[in-house]
Amino acid sequence: MSIMSSKERLLAAINCVKADRLPVTTHHIMPSFLDKYMSGMSSDEFFEHFDLDAICWAVPHRPDETKGEFYNPDQGEIGFLGSRLISSDTWQIKWEEIPGQGYHTIRYNMVTPGGTLTTVMQSNEHTSWVTEHLIKNKSDIELIGEYATAPKCDVEVLNKIAAEYGDRGLVRGHICSFDIFGQPGTWQDASCLFGIEKLIMATFDDPEWVHQFLEILCKRKEIFASSLAGANYDILELGGGDASSTVISPALFDEYVAPYDIRIIEGAHQAGQKIAYHTCGGMMPILERIADMNPDAMETFTPVGMGADADLAEARKRIPDDICMIGGFDQLHFFTECTVEQTKAEVKRCFEEAGQAGSYILCPSDHFFDAEPELIKAFVDAAKECTY
Repeated sequence: MSIMSSKERLLAAINCVKADRLPVTTHHIMPSFLDKYMSGMSSDEFFEHFDLDAICWAVPHRPDETKGEFYNPDQGEIGFLGSRLISSDTWQIKWEEIPGQGYHTIRYNMVTPGGTLTTVMQSNEHTSWVTEHLIKNKSDIELIGEYATAPKCDVEVLNKIAAEYGDRGLVRGHICSFDIFGQPGTWQDASCLFGIEKLIMATFDDPEWVHQFLEILCKRKEIFASSLAGANYDILELGGGDASSTVISPALFDEYVAPYDIRIIEGAHQAGQKIAYHTCGGMMPILERIADMNPDAMETFTPVGMGADADLAEARKRIPDDICMIGGFDQLHFFTECTVEQTKAEVKRCFEEAGQAGSYILCPSDHFFDAEPELIKAFVDAAKECTY
C-alpha cells in the first residue's frame, strides 16, 4: 500500500477501512504543555515536529442577521477554536474582572429583558473552571429558552480553513456548547450550567424540569447541527465526561442523555457530517447505548490506570465494525516517568487489542499537561511500526 497523507490515514480509520499503518494523533494540545516542554511552539509545529497525524480544530460561528443577531461587540479576542459570541438586542453578554482573587476571575452577565443571568469563571495557565453556576433558580432556564441566541456554523470561513489545511490532517470541530462555558453534549451542557451534583439530584426530585432544561439546550444544538450543511468538516465532537458511567448510571444515560444527543447526531448526519461521541470516563457499561445512537466514532476509552474502565479488546468486540474507536492510550503513565520501551509496548498493546482490523485511531485518552518529548516520539515511532 502506498504511503498515505495524515488526512487520508485518519479518514481511512473513520471510514472503517485499513490505512497504510496505524493512525496516531492526540486530542487538544494544551498551551501550557507547549510553553513548558516545547518552547512555545504552535499546535501545527508540534504535529510536524513529532510527525503526528495532525488535527486542525476550528469552530467558527456566525450570526443570523435575519433574526437580529450580531457578533458580540465587546468580545475582543476571538473565543475558543475561533468561535465568537452571538448577541442580539435581547441577549447581550457583558463581563468584568474581579480583582483580588487567587486566580484570574471574571464575572459574566447574560442580560435579557426578563432579567440577568450571571456566572463566575476562574482560570490559571492550565485550564478554566466555574465558581458560580449560571442557573441558580429553576426559572432561570426560561430566560435561556426565550432569549438565548443559537450559533450557526460559518461555513464560508470553515471551508477556507479546510482548503488551507489541505492534506496535513483532519479538520475537526464540535457541536456548539453554551456561551462562555459548556460542552457539546446536551446533558454535559446542563451540568456545566447547573452543576453535576445538583443536576443528578434534580432527576429524582424534579425530572420534568430536567427534561425541560435539556430540551431548551438540545434545540439550540439542533439549530447549529442543521447549519453544518456544506461545511468541509471531517468530523465533529459531541458528548462529554458527565455522561460517563463513572458519573451517572446507565439508567440516567437512557433517560437524560441518549434521547437528546441522538437527535443532534441525526441532524448532523442530515447535514452530511460525521460525529465522534466523546466520553472521557467510564464507558464499558454503556458501550452499546452509545453505539445505538449511531455515531461514526467513539472516544476516549480511558483506561483503568487513569480512573476509568476501558478494556480495548472487549470494547472492540462489542462495538459494531462500522464505528471507529479513538483513544485508549494511558498518557499519565506512558508519557511520563517510564522508559521508551514501556511506551512502545503500550502502543503495541492498544494496536493488538483494538486496531487489527482498522477502524482505530491511536490517541491519548484526552488532554495531557505534562509529557516527556522523548516518550511522545516513542509513541509515534511505535505507531509507525503497526501496519496492516
